[in-house]
Amino acid sequence: MEPRVNLFENEVVLKYVKRLGAANRPIEESSLPHATQELVKLRASQINGCGFCTDMHSKDAAKAGETSVRLNLVAAWREANVFTEAERAALALAEEGTRIADAHHGVSDETWDQVRKHYDDEQIGALIALVATINAYNRLNVIARTPAGDYQPGMFD
Repeated sequence: MEPRVNLFENEVVLKYVKRLGAANRPIEESSLPHATQELVKLRASQINGCGFCTDMHSKDAAKAGETSVRLNLVAAWREANVFTEAERAALALAEEGTRIADAHHGVSDETWDQVRKHYDDEQIGALIALVATINAYNRLNVIARTPAGDYQPGMFD
């Protein structure tokens, strides 16, 4: 697959992504577990069909110690017994927040209640910002058709 535009060479996109990365720092520095962050980014990227971000976040999670079993089951998390209740709440929020246009009510009260049960206000803020941010990155890559498969963990550090 050939990209429509190389996002890594486009000056406007590079400036935007730099700012998006800076906006992501409070999420990374929050008390929201890093493993949960990677699972949320992976699930939203799968839903959005973003191969580049799916590749990136599965590799980053594996490098951080995530198991292949859990990574392989993210897309089927509802049927898997390898995720904690807190992770399940975060994955539900990621799905409903990503598919916001598909459900005219947005995030359900049931999902919100589970998120409130497992996360404090700081972590909830991080989850909301994380879902918004990964969806922005997904849209950049899907629109540009950024190819997947060549990402190496840490290459953007």
